[in-house]
Amino acid sequence: MSSLSTPESRAMGQAGPDHLLVLLDPVARRSDGESVRIARDVLCGGADVKVALPESPSELDRALARRGRRRPVVIGSDLAVQRVLQALHRHRELGVDALGVVPVGGPGAVAAVRALGVPPEPVAAARAVIGGSSRKLDLLIDDADEVVLGDLRIHPYRRSRPGWRSLWAKFSAPEQATAPAGHPRLRIEADGRLLAEVHRPPCRLDVTVPAGAGALELLLRTGGEPRRIRAGSLTVTGHGFGGEADGRALGTLGARTWTVHAGVWELVLPAE
Repeated sequence: MSSLSTPESRAMGQAGPDHLLVLLDPVARRSDGESVRIARDVLCGGADVKVALPESPSELDRALARRGRRRPVVIGSDLAVQRVLQALHRHRELGVDALGVVPVGGPGAVAAVRALGVPPEPVAAARAVIGGSSRKLDLLIDDADEVVLGDLRIHPYRRSRPGWRSLWAKFSAPEQATAPAGHPRLRIEADGRLLAEVHRPPCRLDVTVPAGAGALELLLRTGGEPRRIRAGSLTVTGHGFGGEADGRALGTLGARTWTVHAGVWELVLPAE
């Protein structure tokens, strides 16, 4: 899981009314409109707020490009937060503004931001956005410039289960690939060092970013005792393997590298 990379923090909202761009996840608005309304009311009561409802990556890009001095705030799920981080990274604006988050969704849909310390309740989360402190976080980014907010899983290829997803994800998720023919195989390297070559299941690789580590942690299961390894980068070359990042299917792997970028973005959390 992405995590705090430094204890440095900066208090928010101490120089007059804050100016916010509130980005509403359309799925959150439809599935839990009451929580969205409560959060928006609290934010409007303590800041100068402009609300946007982007339903595609292009609309999200336009809203962020026109925000001026407004600080972005996401009301929605982990996936909605990931899409905003992706857009900011694409425009090389990660860390320009501290991001505020009000999580709205089921426990699994907001697990990543809650693990980072964002309050689960709309009122408490909205108040933290206004009066909290910004803290620097690490982020996992692959060689295709895709960011990972939460966790990454690699396993023998399987189709993901159908389910409801944010429209932001629907418009920008990669096409689902068909599982390739032949026996599965996977080559795993950490910091350029070969860790394992797997030629048949069972095999599963879970990747997280522990708090303050500035590194990723790999949990590799190949049938025996699980292995834990810390590294700054991970490269996998796979045939017959797929996976998920932040709940999004990666399709078939081919070859891909993920690298930890320390302290590249800021999240507003409750002041201590």
